[in-house]
Parts: sequence; C-alpha cells; structure tokens
Amino acid sequence: MSSSSGQPQFRYTQTPSKVLHLRNMPWECTDEELIELCKPFGKIINTKCNVGANRNQAFVEFADLNQAISMVSYYASSSEPAKVRGKTVYIQYSNRQEIVNNKSSGDVSGNVLLVTLEGVEPGDVSIDVIHLVFSAFGFVHKIATFEKAAGFQALIQFSDAATALAARDALDGRSIPRYLLPEHVTSCHLRISFSAHTDLNIKFQSHRSRDYTNPYLPVNPSAIEGTLQPVVGPDGKKKEPESNVLLASIENMQYAVTVDALHTVFSTFGTVQKIAIFEKNGGMQALIQYPDVTTAAVAKAALEGHCIYDGGYCTQ
Repeated sequence: MSSSSGQPQFRYTQTPSKVLHLRNMPWECTDEELIELCKPFGKIINTKCNVGANRNQAFVEFADLNQAISMVSYYASSSEPAKVRGKTVYIQYSNRQEIVNNKSSGDVSGNVLLVTLEGVEPGDVSIDVIHLVFSAFGFVHKIATFEKAAGFQALIQFSDAATALAARDALDGRSIPRYLLPEHVTSCHLRISFSAHTDLNIKFQSHRSRDYTNPYLPVNPSAIEGTLQPVVGPDGKKKEPESNVLLASIENMQYAVTVDALHTVFSTFGTVQKIAIFEKNGGMQALIQYPDVTTAAVAKAALEGHCIYDGGYCTQ
C-alpha cells in the first residue's frame, strides 16, 4: 500500500517486533494520541514520543508480538492509512524487542553514534553513502571513519541525542541497501552503539572524514577522487591523472598568498568553482576546482612553474 505522496507506509522486509516505529507524526504528539491510535490492536505497555530532529517520530511497545503484527497487517491491507490529526503515519517494525528507558552505563544515549560496518573492507562503503543513509534521520554534523580490531567503523555526530537515538533504533542490525554497495559486496550490516564523544575533531575534509558544518575546512588531497592511483601512459611511464581539480604547491613565498590572489590568477583561464588553501610538510598548497578537466589542463599548462607576483616570488 502506498500513501498519496508515493511513500510506502510499510517496509515488508523487516523482522516482526512487538515494538513499532511510527514516522511522520504530528508536531509534539502526545502519548495519549499514540495510545489512542494503537490500543484497538492490543495492550500498550510503553511508548516514546517526539523522537528525532523534527520530533515527528514515535515508538510503541505492545504486550504481545501478535498484537503488533495485527496492527501492521491491518493497515497494510486497509484502504485508509493510519492517521493522527489528519496526518498519514508511516509504520514499520522496530529492530528492538522492547523500549528501554533506563539504559546501562555501556549504552547511555548521546549525540554521537559508533557504527561498525560488518561484511565490508575499508573503501567498500564511501563516506558519502554513510552520510546518505544516516542523514535520513536528521542533520549529520560530522563523520569520521577508521579501522579497528572490530573492523571498519564510523563515528557519526548528530545535533542531539534524540536524533541519534532515532537513527540507532531504526538502523541497528539493518543492512545498507544493496544498490548503494559495490558489485563485489553482497551485504553490509550495521551494528550501532552510542559513543562517549560529543563533538568530533575533524581537521580536514577527506574521503575518511567530513565536517558538514564548516565549508571552509581545508581539503586533504586524498579527498580528490583519482589522485591516489597512478596512470600509466602508452610509453609505460607514469603520468598524472587528469582532473578538474588542480593541486598547486606554492614555493619561495615572500608575500602572503590569499584565496583572492589565487582566484585572480586562476580565473584567467575559466570559472573557478572552489579554492582551498592548506599547509603540508611545512609548505603552502592549494586545491583549485574548475568546472571541467579541459579548463584545468589549460590553466596547469600555462601556470606551472610561473610566479604569482611580479619580481619572481611565489612560484607554483
């Protein structure tokens, strides 16, 4: 069954649970409203309302699994969707078998999740896929990925603990959709717990870490796709892979090099979309992004080895 908006009201692949997860609830929905919707199907023993960044999600726990199945089955076959205050409510089984209000010390809720991606190697699941999956539950501030003894893991920072809780309850034990994975990866299961971190320290934007709150953070060259694998030409010699992003190393600095100065120089050859300046190995470097490879190649051929300022200072 589908709602008028085209969004499926149920996810049929889920394992039944006596805890149901309800989305698209009205703003500041009360426990009484939630119980009123669910009580025709059985005894309600616990509820949790106003979950998530928009406070429009809720959980309800039935006394018996068959009661939860009865509710899901009823609305799956009904011509009228479940509604609260006239809003269509989307229902799915939770991966939890109970609503736990008093968490143990090892599972104290916070705004940062520790996610273990099982069944994959580092690099199989990109940071963009991780962001896509988790941002469905609210604004993701930061992501950091790394390898530990437990495998490939990620720390994901949300605005608040309620949003992180909603994401964990919905995704823990689930799999990333197959179409988001490389062909050689058959499945990727998510095992999620809360981290003791509250604010991740992201120093660079890269293929391993992102800070979505700071667009001016320096970009690590490893974030530029295609710079890690050497390309071999017809003569067997390595050649630089072509890209619409140039990496400029600035030498013999006698004057300050600013974003404006670089923009003036590089925009001579075409529209400059982005510039990021950073220090590496004691030197100054910059990433300059053009709309296409051709423009970048022209700029590189014209500027490589030349000076930014008159007088022979600051070669690039």
